[in-house]
Amino acid sequence: MSSAVRAFLEGGPDDLTERIVPVSPPGVELKVPHRGGYEHFKVTSRHQETEEGLLVVYEWWERTEIAE
Repeated sequence: MSSAVRAFLEGGPDDLTERIVPVSPPGVELKVPHRGGYEHFKVTSRHQETEEGLLVVYEWWERTEIAE
């Protein structure tokens, strides 16, 4: 098992396949590449029980497009 800090992603697009992701550094906004843009997630004070244990929940808050 990896020693990397991991988070549970809540909300965002239904077709976002990965809901448990590494976080580095913890507590900072996550930017996940998806379908030609980025899905942005902010840390919450909540936790979610997962198959990898109790993880901090990051909640979706916006999408931005990749500039060309």
